[in-house]
Amino acid sequence: MTRRLHLNAFLMNTGHHEASWRLPESDPYAHVDLAHYVGLARTAERGTFDSLFLADGPHLWGSVAQRPAGALEPLTLLTALATATEHIGLIATASTSYNSPYNLARKFASLDIISGGRAGWNIVTTAGAEAARNFGVDEEPAHAERYARAAEFLDVALKLWDSWEDDAILADKAAGVWGDDARIHPPRHRGRYFRVEGALNVPRSPQGYPLLVQAGSSEDGKAFAARYAEAVFTAQQTVEEARAFYADLKARTAAAGRDPDHIKVLPGIVPVIGSTETEARAQEQLLEDHIVHRHGVTNLERLLHLPTGTLELDAELPAELPPEDAIEGAKSRYTLVVALARRERLTVRQLIGRLGGGRGHLTFTGTPEQVADAIETWFTQGAADGFNIMPPVLPSGLETFVDHVVPILRARGLLRTAYEGRPHTLRERYGLPRPANQYVTPALATA
Repeated sequence: MTRRLHLNAFLMNTGHHEASWRLPESDPYAHVDLAHYVGLARTAERGTFDSLFLADGPHLWGSVAQRPAGALEPLTLLTALATATEHIGLIATASTSYNSPYNLARKFASLDIISGGRAGWNIVTTAGAEAARNFGVDEEPAHAERYARAAEFLDVALKLWDSWEDDAILADKAAGVWGDDARIHPPRHRGRYFRVEGALNVPRSPQGYPLLVQAGSSEDGKAFAARYAEAVFTAQQTVEEARAFYADLKARTAAAGRDPDHIKVLPGIVPVIGSTETEARAQEQLLEDHIVHRHGVTNLERLLHLPTGTLELDAELPAELPPEDAIEGAKSRYTLVVALARRERLTVRQLIGRLGGGRGHLTFTGTPEQVADAIETWFTQGAADGFNIMPPVLPSGLETFVDHVVPILRARGLLRTAYEGRPHTLRERYGLPRPANQYVTPALATA
């Protein structure tokens, strides 16, 4: 069977570039406009993307002066998008640090049912004291502690999604029996972080449970992904780094007793596209010219855990920085940013420009053919199973990608030309099996 490229559209209000909202074409209120997101979802579906993705966090990030801030709650928004689309998968971020397994499992099961099996969960272990204090916690839990909680959270969620057998509903009108109590399995979970007694109050959904997505690239994050994840959103700057990450994660997945083909690696790419290289560079420069550097300095000092006023715009990063093992939040992004700055000897101003488009994800500037070449190279050289497409400006960046890059990928046989037949579940789009119910043995399941 021909290996096909997986594409996910990472949608962020006016676009991923921090200055996108300042362009004449951009709507500064798009982040709370349902019609804006419906249009984006339909554009991605026109491009036969596997899925779209909404990031989220349980606190107001940074300064509202920098860019459109705040966001519609993603599961609510995706439920609306489910009724406006037919094929595309719908992935939302939700935190294991500041949710309860029962409520979150119910929400994702509901989205999966409403969408006909198109739900996905990007599992995050929220870092940062700002979020912690919104939930009555003085300081953020330690990195390892967050991942330990996440593992138990997910184990409980899986029990809840499996608490109904697929055939628990009998609907026997003649006998007056709607369901079979013997096919309901309360988790009765007692653990370190959670105590959950009863079965979920939503039947088992079309996919069994949502596609499980993860984005951490720290050692704890990769161990978690190898155990649970079915798709991984990641950030690398070079094909060599991406190949190393890809090989490592696939090997870890095999060592965990899972099929390495059942975890899909999707690096992020911010494509700045022009009909010529000159046009693409001009678009890139236009965006960079609209960056407000004081915001970038503040954000960079926060990421690097440096006191305010440490960084100078036209100097390189200080020689002495906190060691990675002292960082409790966003470890992998910290490492990526420092490595990028050191490798290319970037000044703080240059580094802010490089991070302005994708916050550490690869920004690629060029013609549609050059963007397609880069995607094909990474895909065919063991660096990716697909890509997290992060348009710098929305909606125009997604429209340009769909109208000009997608046809090239299709002509090269890398991407489907249309969705196949009946609507598929998100798992089927990613070539993944529907999970068996942990409470049903194969013998009983076939009896």
